[in-house]
Amino acid sequence: MSDKKNLMKAFSNIDTVTGHCSYCKNETLLVAIVSDYYRCTDCGSDTRQHINGSISYLRLKAEDIKYIKENGQTEL
Repeated sequence: MSDKKNLMKAFSNIDTVTGHCSYCKNETLLVAIVSDYYRCTDCGSDTRQHINGSISYLRLKAEDIKYIKENGQTEL
């Protein structure tokens, strides 16, 4: 029972949002990789959250990918 409780605790800390993926063009669930960077649950592409009056998710640039590799979490 302890393992199930630990798993539920780990998943409760995952930041998820509903948004429009700029790669597959679907309205989908996006899961946070690191702060302001999200992965599409439909196509698996990574996007960057942009807030300017409304929230949008943009394709990643080379410097974004480098930031994720340097700051991303490899283990739960």
